[in-house]
Amino acid sequence: MTTLSKPAQRPVNPNFSSGPCAKRPGWSLQALVDAPLGRSHRAKIGKTKLKQAIDLTREILQVPAGYRIGIVPASDTGAVEMALWSLLGERGVDMVAWESFGAGWVTDVVKQLKLADTRLIEAGYGELPDLSKVDFDRDVVFTWNGTTSGVRVPDGDFIPADRKGLTICDATSAAFAQRLDFDKLDVVTFSWQKVLGGEGAHGMLILSPRAVERLQTYKPAWPLPKIFRLTSGGKLIEGIFVGETINTPSMLCVEDYLDALNWAKSVGGLDGLVGRADANFAVLDAFVEKSPWLGNLAVVPSTRSNTSVCLRIVDPEITALDTEAQATFAKNLVAVLEKEGVAFDIGAYRDAPSGLRIWAGATVEASDLETLTLWLDWAFQSQKAALKQAA
Repeated sequence: MTTLSKPAQRPVNPNFSSGPCAKRPGWSLQALVDAPLGRSHRAKIGKTKLKQAIDLTREILQVPAGYRIGIVPASDTGAVEMALWSLLGERGVDMVAWESFGAGWVTDVVKQLKLADTRLIEAGYGELPDLSKVDFDRDVVFTWNGTTSGVRVPDGDFIPADRKGLTICDATSAAFAQRLDFDKLDVVTFSWQKVLGGEGAHGMLILSPRAVERLQTYKPAWPLPKIFRLTSGGKLIEGIFVGETINTPSMLCVEDYLDALNWAKSVGGLDGLVGRADANFAVLDAFVEKSPWLGNLAVVPSTRSNTSVCLRIVDPEITALDTEAQATFAKNLVAVLEKEGVAFDIGAYRDAPSGLRIWAGATVEASDLETLTLWLDWAFQSQKAALKQAA
C-alpha cells in the first residue's frame, strides 16, 4: 500500500454531524439580530414571527392547504410522542422499524402505551422491512429516513390512497431533502436542527384532515399531560397551528429557523434543497464505489439516504478482526479526523454497526465533502499502519 501524504486542503466547514447539523453556508450570529429577545412570544411581534415560520414551512415543503402545521416542544421526539399518545388506540397499529429511532417508537407504543393490538414489522440495519406486509387498515408508524442506518423509503407508493388507518411518519432527517408524499401521510414530524441546520428543542407537527378528524372524534383511554393536548372540548386547538404555541418557544431559535427558511428559498426552495442533498450524496457515493475499504450500510441503492450517509469498513484485514476491535478501529479513525479538525462527529450511531455516518444534507457544501474524501483515505491508511505496528 502506498503511503498517502496528509492532504493540504481542508474542508471550509468540518461539521458533518447528523444532528444538530451544519448551519447554512455563510451563517453568522449577525443573522439573528432581529430576534425579539426579552419580548413575549404572545406579543404581536412574537406571534407574527411564529406564524411566518409556519407559513414558510408550508411554502417550501409544499404542504397541502388542508393540512395543519404546528410548532411543538421537545424537538422531533416531542412531535412524535404527541402523535402517538393523542392518536393511537382507536384501532390496531403496525410499527415499522429498521433502525434505532423507529425501534424507540416501538418501545413507547408497546411498553409505555401498552397497546395490545400491535404488530412489529422490522428489518436489521442496512435493509428495509417487507413493506407489503403492512396493513393500512390499521394505523402505521414508520420513519421516512432511518437516520442511524442511512436507509430510507424510496417513495410513498407502498401506501394506498384508500387506507383506513392513519400513517404517522417521523420525517426528521428527510424533510427539506427528500420529497415527502403528503397525500399518503397523515402525520409528519421533524425538527429544526436537521436538514436546515436550525437550533434544537423545537419540533414540527403536520396533520392531515384525516388526522384532525381522528383527534376530534377519538379520546384516548389514558390521561394526556398538557404539553401533549391538541384538543379542548372535542375541538382542535386551532391556535397551535397559527403560532400560539403550547409552551414558550425560544424566539432566538425561531429567528434562526426563519433565517434557514429564507436561505432555502434563495437556493430554489424544495427543488434546490433536494438537488443540493442529492449532489452531496453523489460525491460520497462515487467515492465509496471506488473505495477498496468503504461500503454503504444500506444494501439496496434506491434506499440509500441522501442525508445521513452510513458507511461500513469493508477492508478484509479490518473485517477479520473481532467486533470490538472493528469498533475500536472505526472510533480511532473518527478521532484522528477530529484531532486534525477536518471532520467532527462522523462516527456511527451508538446502537448501529460500527463505521461512519456523514451528513450530506443541503447545508453542506459538495466541495467540503470532496475534500473530506481525501482525508478519509489518509486517516484509514494511517490507522491501518498504526494497527500493524501495534501488532
